[in-house]
Parts: sequence; structure tokens; C-alpha cells
Amino acid sequence: MSASDTPDAALSKRRVVAEAVRLADGDGVAGLSMRRLAAALGAGAMSLYHYVAHKDELVDAMIDAVFEEIAPPRDDPDWRSAMRERTISVREALARHPWAIGLMERSTPGPANLRHREAVTACLRKAGFTVLAATHANWLLDSYVYGFALQSTALPFTDAEDFADRAEDLYLPQLPPEEFPYLRESATGLVAAGYDPGAEFTVGLDLILDALASLLPAS
Repeated sequence: MSASDTPDAALSKRRVVAEAVRLADGDGVAGLSMRRLAAALGAGAMSLYHYVAHKDELVDAMIDAVFEEIAPPRDDPDWRSAMRERTISVREALARHPWAIGLMERSTPGPANLRHREAVTACLRKAGFTVLAATHANWLLDSYVYGFALQSTALPFTDAEDFADRAEDLYLPQLPPEEFPYLRESATGLVAAGYDPGAEFTVGLDLILDALASLLPAS
């Protein structure tokens, strides 16, 4: 066995996965390779295979590391607040790791993923949701947060000041009032109101939670 084939005493699976997440945070997961990861760790490429068998297994472990960062819903009778906090935590984790958007539902969930799913399901079931209704709730909330996270990666503005600058410099000049009266009205009204696009997530989330309450059996 060559030196590059033997485990590096300074490495561990946790360190390997953490470095892979760091690299993906910077450049995305598509360009991540075992060779590049090994170079970043100062290790032989073959030594990584003592910790992960192949890239798919590495990505599975990376996704599980993202799930470890997500706060599970609290064991609280107030299911709405618990699920609201949890869903906001998912969004924050995806903002830190945009490469994970679209990969969170991989077919081989890790232990952190499973613990998280158990906590979500327990929260909803204890609140009175049936098995089917809890599944509907889980799908809807995750579809919303994943979709919002994906859309957010393409938005050219992040806060009220940024939105106002772009609206005044880029959008309004393209919106002559005789051709686009409603779009111009919206743009000028939002700027005047100090509109913050970052608040859109919680607006939609609260509407969804209100709707999900209707799935609870009548007391």
C-alpha cells in the first residue's frame, strides 16, 4: 500500500465533509472533485476514499451537514410558531449553502436528515394533523422554502436600499406611464414605502401556515 493510499491521521470524515462544504460554498458542487478536495486538505486523493467511497456519498454527507445546521421544530404545543422558526432556519441554511438547493431531498438521507424529519413529523402529529395532513404540510412548506431559496439566488437586490436604487436607476426608466401604468405605480409605490424584498419570505410563510391550520380536524 502506497503512502497516498493510507488514512491520514490528521483527517476524519467530519473534516473531509466540512472542507467539501466550504469549497462548494465558494464555487458550487458541480466543480467539486475528490482530487481538488484532497489538495485543499493537503492529503493524497486516494486517502479520501477511506472516509467516503465516491462523490455521491460525499454529497450525501454534505447535505446531512446542512441538515445539522437547521433548527428542528421545538417540542411545543404552538405548532405554528415551531414550524415557522424551523422553516426560517431552513431558508437561512440554504442562504449559507446555495449549492444545496435542489439536493436536499436526495434519496439516501443521512442521520441528521432523518432526525430532522422525525422532529417535523412529531411536531405536526402532536398538533393534531393526521398522517396525510402532516405529509401535505411538510411537502408544502419544503416546496415553498426550496422554491424561494432558488428564486432568491437570481434576484438582483437584497434589501430596501438596494431595491430602491435599482428601481430608480433601472426599472422606472423602462416603464413609461402611458404603456406600463400599473408596473410604474407599483415600482414608485414600493420605493416610497421602503419596500424590503427580504420580508417577502415571512409574508408567504405566514399565509401558508394560516392555510395549513385548516387541515386540522375540527375540535
